[in-house]
Amino acid sequence: MRYAYALTAALLLGGTAIAVTSSSNVGAQTAQNEGMAAAAPQGAPVSLADMVEKLQPAVVNISTKQRVAVQNPFAGTPFGDLFGQGQAPGGRPQTRQAQSLGSGFLISADGYIVTNNHVVSAGAEGATVDSITVTLTDREEYTAKLVGRDIATDIAVLKIEPKKPLPFVKFGDSTKSRVGDWVVAIGNPFALSGTVTAGIISAVHRSTGAGYDKFIQTDASINQGNSGGPMFDMRGNVIGINSQILSPSGGNVGIGFAIPSEQAAPIVETLRKGQSVKRGYLGVQISPLGEDLADSLGLAKNRGEFVQSVEPGKGADKAGIKAGDVIVSVSGQEVNPDQNLSSIVASQPIGSRVPIILIRNGQRQTVNAVVGERPSEDELTNFAPQQDEDFSQQAPQGNGGAATTQSLGISALPLTPSIIRQLGVPAETRGVVIAAVDGSTDAGTKGLRRGDVIITANNRPVASQAELDAAVKQVADQGRNAVLLQVLRRGQPPIFLPIRLRDK
Repeated sequence: MRYAYALTAALLLGGTAIAVTSSSNVGAQTAQNEGMAAAAPQGAPVSLADMVEKLQPAVVNISTKQRVAVQNPFAGTPFGDLFGQGQAPGGRPQTRQAQSLGSGFLISADGYIVTNNHVVSAGAEGATVDSITVTLTDREEYTAKLVGRDIATDIAVLKIEPKKPLPFVKFGDSTKSRVGDWVVAIGNPFALSGTVTAGIISAVHRSTGAGYDKFIQTDASINQGNSGGPMFDMRGNVIGINSQILSPSGGNVGIGFAIPSEQAAPIVETLRKGQSVKRGYLGVQISPLGEDLADSLGLAKNRGEFVQSVEPGKGADKAGIKAGDVIVSVSGQEVNPDQNLSSIVASQPIGSRVPIILIRNGQRQTVNAVVGERPSEDELTNFAPQQDEDFSQQAPQGNGGAATTQSLGISALPLTPSIIRQLGVPAETRGVVIAAVDGSTDAGTKGLRRGDVIITANNRPVASQAELDAAVKQVADQGRNAVLLQVLRRGQPPIFLPIRLRDK
């Protein structure tokens, strides 16, 4: 994913003279562009050439050689010998060579280089990286060693052993960057080394969905091969690492993202020392406080994040945080879309005790939690809810005589020991089981289905259709448009879902 944007300036016609003559006296004409010079946009230099001339030598081309295992699809069949040319004995997969290209930049005269992790990682399942080659602007090549990588932020540090001190660049302060500031990107899009593009900052603190996203958005064009290259401010300081683009077609559409230096610099320094990046951790699964969820709670949207579940024994659990709480502030920092809970907690010192402001049942309260160390991604996967879409195969049959909840489009039955056994949920589960869902309602749209168990509504236990109806009526009487349901699905921890009431 890469950045590129052509810096354009309006041509001003000041000083251009055009001779005007009558038809009877045709004089010399002046070309439209003779003696003309482009005027620079306010705040931008007339030309970027001097700055680029100094910066370009510090930007490098990075390429990898990879081995990719390719399985013969005809192995073990009568056609195996015919189509398996080059296949290893015994039907084992053969390997083929692959390459990847990207950019990077020198941060020291002795050869430390910053790039994106995805530039120096295997690009396909079953692939391994054999070598990393760094090419300087003078076309001198070096074999690079991977010093360290941080998968979560897509940052990697390489090291080469140069024959002489090399030109390098330093990080600037991205916290001072403002929307509308001019920026310059240098990289190797489509293997076109030393390509310079420019644009403006379109947004800051932009999230694309990942836990630590805090990107600088720019209209400087990014294409394949620009990843890992630097984004410079007008003083020549690196304020970002070009990383991603947003594109429906795969090409540049003027929406690119760079990892800001305020986030990248400390990670780079840690990796450069050969250390691993450690992040703070509370042990909660969270959801954004979008419109429906906020409406179901009677809160303002996008102010805080909703706790779906709490991991036993971790900092949040010990501090008394519960599923259904809304965390609005951590250590004095407001939780919002520009500054999500994951990024705030990740930056807290491990072992520190931080105040957390939360809302529970409409009441604000403060708890203090000790920040732990974030586990590996594999360990986190075991805690995260699994997206299993096959739950209700053993749901009870028949209507059960339950009345339909008109406002939600849900028909429910009380849980019985027999139904609990059929559903495969814990024996101590209390609630109502969904017998039918109207697919045209919000409940159907959000995936509720026969066999799901509703444990609570508006944070109150429900054990019958009547109690569910009462919870819905209470919401409607308060003028709210959504009810918050806690739902259990076999093999998964309970989750909270805001369900909008059916339009009258």
